[in-house]
Amino acid sequence: MSIPQSGGGPIESRDQLAEYLAAGCKPKDDWRIGTEHEKFGYCKDTLNPIPYDGPRSVKAVLEGLRDRFGWTPVLEAGNIIGLEKDGANVSLEPGGQLELSGAPLETIHQTCDEVNEHLREVRSVADEIGVGFIGLGAAPIWTHDQMPMMPKGRYRLMTDYMDRVGTMGKTMMYRTCTVQVNLDFASEPDMVQKLRVALALQPVATALFANSPFLEGKPNGHKSWRSRVWRDLDPARTGMLPFVFEDGFGFERWVDYALDVPMYFVYRDGKYIDALGQSFRDFMAGKLPALPGETPTLSDWADHLTTIFPEARIKKFIEMRGADGGPWRRLCALPALWVGLTYDQSALDAAWDLVKDWDAETREAWRVAASVDGLQAVVNGRSMLSLAAEVVLIARSGLKARARPGLGGMVQDERHFLHALEDSIETGKAPADELLDHYNGDWNGDLSRIYSEFSY
Repeated sequence: MSIPQSGGGPIESRDQLAEYLAAGCKPKDDWRIGTEHEKFGYCKDTLNPIPYDGPRSVKAVLEGLRDRFGWTPVLEAGNIIGLEKDGANVSLEPGGQLELSGAPLETIHQTCDEVNEHLREVRSVADEIGVGFIGLGAAPIWTHDQMPMMPKGRYRLMTDYMDRVGTMGKTMMYRTCTVQVNLDFASEPDMVQKLRVALALQPVATALFANSPFLEGKPNGHKSWRSRVWRDLDPARTGMLPFVFEDGFGFERWVDYALDVPMYFVYRDGKYIDALGQSFRDFMAGKLPALPGETPTLSDWADHLTTIFPEARIKKFIEMRGADGGPWRRLCALPALWVGLTYDQSALDAAWDLVKDWDAETREAWRVAASVDGLQAVVNGRSMLSLAAEVVLIARSGLKARARPGLGGMVQDERHFLHALEDSIETGKAPADELLDHYNGDWNGDLSRIYSEFSY
């Protein structure tokens, strides 16, 4: 989850809210790729989650990265809760999941190099203190009571609120991990087309990256339990957003939606002020109960936008949010999929042609089916496997058109980053299927083996 935002000065008119989003528009030559991924840390001897403090802890990993690799610490109330370097940051999810939010980069080659370097740094620190990290969509064995809480005011507020608005909010916070990619848009119409494609095809990403078939030591009946969790979190701020597909959608309509999402907090002087369930509209009018008489800044608006959790969302860029955390190859494959689909106009048009006739019920049906059955899902007589094959083929064509080689032209273009997904399409198996095969086969139901065999 996000660190406090720096959005700007006082909001003097509602127009500034849409202008803030529109400020993300940039020419194609300036489009970049930002990849984020989360992972679970655990003690190698006990296989329990690592606490925040102590010799084998989240804090020890952050301090090791700071001291050995030159990251600048981010502090909250005197606690190290993140790191920054070269446009990237390392942050903490509520249960101690470690997240890399990568720098905005030009190519997937650079993104993959960044991910590889980050995992190398983390492992070098973690190995010395007896800690391991694993990429999964949900914690396979740990209960909620086993999870630590990171010392971040935002998370304390959210934890208290989650049970008021859904049944799975705390599970999301403490026991799930995701990988996502952040992409740019050129104009409002470009944003609209990309966001519609992103929302409609997010279930395909969920199926291809499904990697959370276990919970509390046994199969949970879903290929992506993480995706299932999001369906019972908070209906006011999650979902497939049917209004995005209505005529006239644009930045102003997103502002209307965001203003109707209840607030979590206001960040002031290094502290999170409880504004749970309160209205940003009231804040604009100086009537926020948490801060009577005070009006928001653009930084407050930027913070509020980070508390909205649909399957894809816009800030000054578009976030693709439908994929489970996973193994190294898929950390590079997710940006390859979405860059291929959206950064070449012919590919984007082809992707839109694929989904433009779907109604809201069909899009939601794909979302549900993807979480339960993954690549084996079927909706309205069509298989997810055939849909995914067509989507990946479109992405391949988009990457070919981009023609971005690596290493000074000595390495092929970005299409090879799709190989992990093409392998899944050929075999009909996403990571969740492979994990279940092991669980029911050579592991003989011993789920503890997932740590030794699937850690980074």
